[in-house]
Formats: sequence, C-alpha cells, structure tokens
Amino acid sequence: MNKNILYIAIAVIIGLGAGWLIFGNGSSASNKDISEMSDHDHSGETEDQMWTCSMHPQIMQPEAGDCPICGMDLIPAEAGAEGLAANEIKMTENAMALANIQTTIVGNTQSSDDDGMISLSGKIAANEENNTVQASYFKGRIERLNVNYEGQQVNRGQLLATIYAPDLVAAQQELITAASLKASQPALYKAVRNKLKNWKLSDSQINSIEESGTVRENFPIYATVSGTVSEVMSAQGDYVNQGQPIVKLSNLNSVWAEFDSYENQIAQFKVGQKINITTNAYPNKEFEGTISFIDPMLNNATRTVTVRATLQNRDDLFKPGMFVTGKVKGATQTMGNTLSVPASAVLWTGERSLVYVKTNPNEPVFEMREVTLGNRSGENYQVSAGLNNGDEIVTNGTFTVDAAAQLQGKKSMMNQQMMQDESAMMGDMEMSFSNAFSSAFNEALQSYLKMKDAFVVSDPGKISTFAKATSKKLKEISITELGKMEKQHLTKSIEMLDAIATNDNLENQRAHFVILNENIVPIAMNIENLTNYYVQKCPMANNNKGAVWLSTEAEIRNPYYGDAMLTCGSVIESL
Repeated sequence: MNKNILYIAIAVIIGLGAGWLIFGNGSSASNKDISEMSDHDHSGETEDQMWTCSMHPQIMQPEAGDCPICGMDLIPAEAGAEGLAANEIKMTENAMALANIQTTIVGNTQSSDDDGMISLSGKIAANEENNTVQASYFKGRIERLNVNYEGQQVNRGQLLATIYAPDLVAAQQELITAASLKASQPALYKAVRNKLKNWKLSDSQINSIEESGTVRENFPIYATVSGTVSEVMSAQGDYVNQGQPIVKLSNLNSVWAEFDSYENQIAQFKVGQKINITTNAYPNKEFEGTISFIDPMLNNATRTVTVRATLQNRDDLFKPGMFVTGKVKGATQTMGNTLSVPASAVLWTGERSLVYVKTNPNEPVFEMREVTLGNRSGENYQVSAGLNNGDEIVTNGTFTVDAAAQLQGKKSMMNQQMMQDESAMMGDMEMSFSNAFSSAFNEALQSYLKMKDAFVVSDPGKISTFAKATSKKLKEISITELGKMEKQHLTKSIEMLDAIATNDNLENQRAHFVILNENIVPIAMNIENLTNYYVQKCPMANNNKGAVWLSTEAEIRNPYYGDAMLTCGSVIESL
C-alpha cells in the first residue's frame, strides 16, 4: 500500500515537471514571439500610414488631424505602390470589382458614308421674334382681368382687361366741354380728341362719349395680336401705370429649336445648314429645319454655343420645353481612319478632356491623360490627339478611378494640383513697369484690397463701390510706355472692374473677380517695389479650376465663398 502511494507521488511529480517544460516554457517563448511580432507590425503601420484630405489631396501628414486648408478631418491615405511613375495609380482587384471598372482597347475605325453626322441635344423654345407684350395705355386700376393663366389662347380684338382710369374720366369731361365749344375753338376740340386717341380709344368710342355726354369710368383693353399667353404680368386689382405690361403673348406658329454645341464643334456649323430634328413625342417622325442663328458668345460655364433652327409649327406639334435631337452633316470632312472612344470614357473639366489609360496590361495601374476631341458620333468621340492605336482606356467607372487618383495625391480631374502649373505661369510672365506706373498701381491696390474684403463679407454694394474706385485709379495711369502684354493685362483688369461695379449680383461679381485676378495678379508679381503681399489660391473656386487673389495678410480669408468656406485656400507666393 505504501509502495503504491509512493509510485503515484513519483508519477505526479514527473507529470508536473513535464508539463512545466512543455507548456510553461513554450508559452513564454510563444508570447514573446507574438509580442515581438505585434510590436513590429504596429511600428510598421505607424511608420507607413499617412493621412490626407479628400478635398486637398496635396496635404500629406504622418498623423490624423484637420486639414490645414479647409479644416476637414483627414482620412487615411493609401500607401504608395513601388515601381509606379509619378502620375500612375494602382487599384486593388477588390476595388476594381466593386466599382465595375471596365477597359477597352482603342483602335482605328473606318468612316462610313454616315460619318460626319453630328448629333446635338436641345429643347424647343418660343420664337422670341413672335412675342408681344400687351400693356396698359393709361394709368389706373384693373377692375377685371380676363386672362388668368399661361397657355390660354387669345385672339386679336379679344377683351383682355377692364381698367378704371381717373385720367380718362377727366379727359372725357374735357371732351364734353370742348364739344360744346368746337365751333368757336376748333383747335382745342381737336387737341382733346387726339389726346383720347393717344390712349388708344377708337373714333367710335370717342363719338359715343361726345354724343351721349356721359362719362365712362371703366375702359376696355383689347388684344392687338393673336397668340398664346406665356406670362401673366399683372393681377386683378393691381394699379398699373401707362405702358406697364399686363400679359405676354407668344405666337407659336413658329418655334425655335435651340441646341448646345461644344466648343470644338463650332467650325462644323454655318447659317443655312440643314438639320434633321426628332423628338420623343413623335419618335417615328423626322422634321427638317435650317440653322438660322449661331450664338457669337460662348457660355463660359458649359463651354457651349447655342445653335438655333426655326421650325414652322402650324399644327402645334412642338411645345416649348420639349426635348429634341438634331443631326447635322458637318461642314468639314472627317478623316478616313480615326481613333474613336466611348463617351463614357471621357471626363470633361470645362477646359480639357481627360481619359484614364491602363499603363500595365497585367496589373490595374492607370494614368490620367489629356486628349483632344473631334466630333461626336452617337455615343462615341473622335480623338485627334492624346491617344495611340492600341492604348487601353477605362470606359466604365472612370470617376471612381479619378477619385482614387485624388486620394493618392496624384493628378486627377478634381485634384487642383494639376492646376498649380498654371498659377506658376503667372510669375513667369516677364513684364516691365516704370517707377511711376509701380507707384500708381500700388495706390490702386488699396481700393482693390477693400473690394477683396467686401467679397469676404459678401457685400455686393461695397464690392461695386470699391471696384469703381479701383477702376478709376487704374484708368488714371498712363499706358503710353507699356508693352503689348502689359497693356492687355491692364485693359482686361479695368474691363472686369467695370463689370463688377455695374453689377449687383454677388455670384456674377465673383465670376468677374476670377478673371480680374488672372490679369491683375501677374502685374503685381512683376512690380519690383511691391512688398508684403501674398498671392493666395482657393482650389475649389471657379468650378473647381481654382482661383487666386491678392492679400496683405498670410491668414486666409476666402473672397470666393465668404463665410461658407472662409479659410479654404493657401498662400502660393509671397511678394
């Protein structure tokens, strides 16, 4: 019995010793290894992780925080991929699949007989040449208005309104009195009748008043033309002055088809050109029109020009606001072999057209490239420069690729870093100014700075006042000794200041302020004795193309957004 107990005790001691050797020591080693691995991984993550701003990807910081430009929270930036060029980005296979990014290899396409047809999108609009405003011929109160809604049909001679007119009451009394004296004072009698005729009273109405000897208080206003009511401009009970509009009529016997043409298509059109028009309302019917007008002014916001055709509309098929499509045979011939890309592949910034090219056939590596577009044919663009036969481009998910480029701090449509070169060009413009010019210009900048501050607080009235003062100072400067470039910048600056001074719309003033600074800042950067000035830039202004301004303080006070984004911007040059 004692021997068995001894054997059991020895076995327990041996088992405990083996367990300690196996689990205790091994566990310590394992924990140490895991601890070392964890420390290594954590230190590697801390060392590699960078933080950026989604709106200003040029910001790269080693730790989280706020964007120094706009104050937004920084987000983790993707780690840079080795072996990539400066403007290349690499996406993960998972991101490619989630965004459904698809690519297509660009190739030459042979033009067919239908090539050269340019598709345009547009809308039906009322023919402004056929619009008529029916006005009150005398001052008074509208007692009854017979036209109450837009779209109402009005015929010539139809009663539009009845007006109580105190002046006509007095004129009728004068007529009755003058009629009794017409034998002795015929000139007075004639003058009183003419006075009533000038108020559009007919001879029969005047004779009726004269014969009855009764004064009428209310007078009718009749339509002088037939048409459709496009706008009711007064209401029953309103007091109207002589000549004040009551209703606007549109004659829809003919209408305008207005199309938006891209800047690079302008050369393809000319007045008198035939255009085939279709509409969703009548998909199986095609209408033929003739281009009657090409707008001489380019829309700066959309970079398009209005191309207009006049259509006969006697059957009232076309309604203003209706969407239409036009096809025009281009005035110039297209090349036999051209590169063609899907419209979905092109990002258009307003000034340039961009595509993303896959630079590595075996990996999802992309690079942004600027292209020159030709005509659009259906859902494809012709490309005259920027791509080569065989290039592989993104045709679906292009915006996702661009967003990835922005977050990685690379060139992108939204990343204003690509615009910094344009800002740098301002300093490269070599201009020469005399001491007298420099002194006078510096004096004019004092009013400019007050105008800039008025933009910051969004005060259109003060903006206009200080713009006028700045323009006056610049106009007093002699330009006889200036070179061609110097004169152009000064003249354009004065032109923009005058436009700001005569406008009370804040957004319009800010649009002119962009162009003003594009001309006045280069002058300031070439004035030798100009000190303590900063050239500052907001990358989001001017439709995300960026815009600059001058300030005497390094602290950002954004004149393009005011309180909405007061600190958005940065100093790009110190003078």
